[in-house]
Amino acid sequence: MAAEGEVIACHSVEAWTEKFKEANESKKLVVIDFTASWCPPCRFIAPVFAELAKRFLNVVFFKIDVDELQSVAKEFDVEAMPTFVFLKEGTEVERVVGADKVKIEQTLNKHAATTASA
Repeated sequence: MAAEGEVIACHSVEAWTEKFKEANESKKLVVIDFTASWCPPCRFIAPVFAELAKRFLNVVFFKIDVDELQSVAKEFDVEAMPTFVFLKEGTEVERVVGADKVKIEQTLNKHAATTASA
């Protein structure tokens, strides 16, 4: 697992599978940022996402490059970037499409509050 307050960037399906399994076992809220290097809104929201990771220590933050891990993006039916998928114990509870920092933070507040801290 990454240190608290860090965004976990996965660059292989193997790394993703292993880290995602660990995150689900932790019973924490998981947020995946599906991003692309060529996407201006993704670049805009990246530092905001990193800042949220520092504030929401009871949440596991992932960053997935859709070009690098196409199979993972396909598994989550990601069609636009950025897409933020919120999961609890492996089940999607909500998603935010677009670089809407207010909506992302509201969704974090809503779901992180109902997640037991480890």
